[in-house]
Amino acid sequence: MRKLHHPRLEEITVEAILYALADPVRVEIFTRLAASECAQNCSKFLNMQEQAPLAKSTLSQHFRVLREAGLIRSERRGVELINSTRCAELAERFGPMVQSIISAYEQQRIEAAGGGSRGEDAGDGARETPPTPSQGESGA
Repeated sequence: MRKLHHPRLEEITVEAILYALADPVRVEIFTRLAASECAQNCSKFLNMQEQAPLAKSTLSQHFRVLREAGLIRSERRGVELINSTRCAELAERFGPMVQSIISAYEQQRIEAAGGGSRGEDAGDGARETPPTPSQGESGA
């Protein structure tokens, strides 16, 4: 059985993290893993999309990208892979960057689920671009 590649903390790059989290399915997987109390096996994510279940091979590819970017750690237990995030390690190296990405994604998801978006009342129909994590809210 082939050994799983997990980059050392100093090998993880911002570019790899951003690439891995640029895909909506991967950011959803990572967000769910980060929110869970314990490590999860891959099969927990088969039915996460509303339209159709993900193929096992597609799901495996998403987990591989997340793992090779350094976002998750996978451990073989029999025929299953058990996955957990490396959030604590990533916070050591990148500060709040990863948590900011997760928070921005969650906010975007909440806004989309509510059916509304800021800028919806604009007379010309233009929509406002969602704030980036660096824009933040003012204390006033």
